[in-house]
Amino acid sequence: MARRCDICGKGTMFGNNVPRKGQPKKQGGAGQHIGVRTLRSFKANIVSVKTKLNGTVQTIKVCTSCLKANKVLKV
Repeated sequence: MARRCDICGKGTMFGNNVPRKGQPKKQGGAGQHIGVRTLRSFKANIVSVKTKLNGTVQTIKVCTSCLKANKVLKV
């Protein structure tokens, strides 16, 4: 199953790991060297919640930000 919120559609996003070596010039060093960038993923915090939809109790996947914003009422 997809790791995606059924309410807002938030899912996995991708970005880069940026490795840095050396002390920054601002802190008295010779400067930083940026290494090779590699892909990484940012995963949404998804939980399964039982809620009442159309008069029946169903289990849906919801991100925790939607739960905190009261977009879903738990049963």
